[in-house]
Amino acid sequence: MNGKKTYTYKDAGVDIKAGNDLVTAIKPAAASTTRPGCTSGLGGFGALFDLKAAGYRDPILVSGTDGVGTKLKIAIESGRHDSIGIDLVAMCVNDLIVQGAEPLFFLDYFATGHLSVAAGRAIIDGIAEGCRQSNTALIGGETAEMPGMYKDGDYDLAGFCVGAVERDNILTGGRVKAGDIILGLAASGIHANGFSLVRRLVADSGIGLDDPCPFDPDRDFATALLTPTRIYVNSTLAALKAGHITAISHITGGGFIENVPRILPDNVAAHIEADRWTLPPVFHWLRQSGNLEPREMARTFNCGIGLVVIVRADGADEIRKIFQQNGETVYSLGQIVEKSANEPATVVTGQAGSWGYTNSWQAVSTS
Repeated sequence: MNGKKTYTYKDAGVDIKAGNDLVTAIKPAAASTTRPGCTSGLGGFGALFDLKAAGYRDPILVSGTDGVGTKLKIAIESGRHDSIGIDLVAMCVNDLIVQGAEPLFFLDYFATGHLSVAAGRAIIDGIAEGCRQSNTALIGGETAEMPGMYKDGDYDLAGFCVGAVERDNILTGGRVKAGDIILGLAASGIHANGFSLVRRLVADSGIGLDDPCPFDPDRDFATALLTPTRIYVNSTLAALKAGHITAISHITGGGFIENVPRILPDNVAAHIEADRWTLPPVFHWLRQSGNLEPREMARTFNCGIGLVVIVRADGADEIRKIFQQNGETVYSLGQIVEKSANEPATVVTGQAGSWGYTNSWQAVSTS
C-alpha cells in the first residue's frame, strides 16, 4: 500500500478467531441448560424468555448480579478453572431463591487479557453445571478480551440472573414474628466470601496451593479451598410449596451479623446458638491461623451455614423433613424473639468451647 506495516486486531492482542472458537465450544454446554420458557439460543443480540411458557400466571421478576470475589485468584494461581463457574451461578441464584423466586435464566460476563479457549471452556462448563443444578437456562453472555486491562492468565467473572415469583408468594420478611424457629442449611465450605482474608492467611501460613491441605490431608490446598458453593434452589423450592416459611437469608459477605437482620422486621430479633452445629474444619483452621475473634468470624464467613430459614414453629418439623429429603443437612439454630429497646437485631452466642473458643462469647449485629 504505502510501505507502512499493516495492523490487525490480533496485533493489538485480540484474537477474534479464539473468541469465535470459544462460542462454538460452549454451545453444547449452554444447550444442556435449556428449560421451559427458552425461545432463543446463543448468538443473537438479545436473548428471549417466555414467562407464560414457564408456567407463570401473575409473576414478579426478581433479578440479581454478583461475582465470586478473590476466590478467582485461587483458581487462577492453581490453574483450576472447572468449578469457579458453579460459584458464580450459586451466588446469584441463591440470592433469588431467598425471596421466593425461581431462577429462570442466567447471563455471564467473562473478561480476560488474553483468551485461552481451554480455560474459557472450563469456566463456561462450570457455569453450565451451576445452571443445570438450579434448572436455570444459560441464555447468553459476553466474552471480552482486553489486553492491557488484565495480565496474561488473569480474568474476571460476573453473573446476572433473572427469576420470577407469583405475586402472592414473595418473601419479604414482613411476616416474621416472635416464636418462629430459625433453621440453618449446611454450607459446602467457605463458598465465595471472605477470600481476601483467606488468601492472606494462606500466604502467611507458607503452605502452597499444591501442598496437602492442613484441614483435609486427602486433598491439596487449592482443591479444598475451591470447593464450590452449594446451590439451594431445588430443595428450597420444594420446601416453599409446603408453606410455613416466613423468610430466608443467604449467608454471604457479612455473615450472620449483616445478612440475618436484612430479613427481620424492626420489632423482632434473631437469637442464634452457635453450639447447635459443628464448625467445619476449614473454619477452625481459619480461626486458629488468624487468631480471629468470634464477631470477626460471624461477620466474615458463613461458618458452615449457607442458608438461614425462618419458619413457623408448628411447621418446622415438616420443613426440616422436606429439606432433608432433598439432600440438605439441617440444623435448628435458635428462635425469633420480641426485640427490646436498643437490642441488636441478631445475637450469636457460644458456650465455652463452642467453635473452639475457651470462654462463652457473644457476637451481635449493629442494627
